[in-house]
Order: sequence, then C-alpha cells, then structure tokens
Amino acid sequence: MGRWEERYREGETRLPEDRDERQRQLTRLGNVAWGAGLAALLEGRCDAAVEWLDRAAGRYRESYELAPQGSWGRPIAILKARLLAGRDARAVAEWTLAEGAAASESPIGRYAATLALLVLERWHEARHAAASIQGRDDFPAAVADALIAIAAEDVVAYIESVEDVLLSFEARDEFLEDVRIADTVLVLQLLAAQRDMAADLGPSPLLPSP
Repeated sequence: MGRWEERYREGETRLPEDRDERQRQLTRLGNVAWGAGLAALLEGRCDAAVEWLDRAAGRYRESYELAPQGSWGRPIAILKARLLAGRDARAVAEWTLAEGAAASESPIGRYAATLALLVLERWHEARHAAASIQGRDDFPAAVADALIAIAAEDVVAYIESVEDVLLSFEARDEFLEDVRIADTVLVLQLLAAQRDMAADLGPSPLLPSP
C-alpha cells in the first residue's frame, strides 16, 4: 500500500458523526486524494491520477453538503478535479451556479462562478464574473487577468497572464499536501484549450511533461 493510500484509508477510519467535524475530515480526505492525483499527474501515471482525482471530487462534494453556507472552495476543488481528470465538468458547473456562486459577495464564490461559466462556454457572463474579481487585494491579479483573457478570447493577454501565474507558483514555498505543482495553471490551460488558445509554457518542474 502506497503512502497516499495508507493516509487515505487511515483517515476513513476516523470519520466522526458530528456534522462539523465530519465535513472537516471529509475535506482532509479530499485533500489527500487531491495530492495523490496531482503527484500521479506529475509522474505521468494517468490512470492513477484519474482515480485519485475522481475520489477527491467525491469527498469534496460530500464535505460541501455538510459545510457552512458559502464554502466555495469545495466547488472550486470539484471543478478543478473533474477538469484535471479529463471528465465532463458541465454538470458540476451547472450545480455550482445553481448554488448561487455568481451572486456571492466573496471573491472565492465569484471565482467558482467564473470557472463554471467558462466550462459552460458562457463567455460573456464569464467575462463579467471575472471582471468582478479583477483588481482586488484579496484575489490573485494574474489569475483574474487570465480568466478574463480566456473569456474575451484575447490570446496575447492570456499568454502574459498565465506565465505570471506560473511564476507565482514557482516563487511559492508551500503547496497543498506538499505536491509542488502549478495546478491552477493546468486548469487555466484546459479552459483556454476550449478556445484553442492554450499557451506554450515550455518545461517547468511544476508542470507535468507533455
């Protein structure tokens, strides 16, 4: 049994009955599965990556159902996991919007809405949602710029902004589950590919080999 499997199975044995404690533990399980999936992606083990990312999406969804209102990080994680696993993310995108992400006052909620709208190819609405998180102190500027560029089909602006996002990851010291990967860049590239505008980023230790 690998270290990821061992940690995941051990965590499953400690699922409490208390609602709040349970949603927190489910999130931890989602994080472990997410880390395992990203590690597999970096290593080129596609089947394992898909298995773990699917598992992560399931745990994050379970956690969201028990979490306080406005826990938008979970829908974001689910969307990312579905996209990175190569799954059809449209149903998750529709669900995210139905939960009210676009009307959220939180930049994280509007980020979730923007991702969902891009998945659904609702470009005009996505551009409007992304503009609402651009220029804020509490949201990464380069990510907002990249989202707007995809929605606007602005290839030059997208390349510049996604390169900045990658640079910001390369300057980091901390990563979820200590897996050094630029997962946001991967997601942006998948969304940009819908419009045939993914950037040629070249080799990076934080990206899987082509």
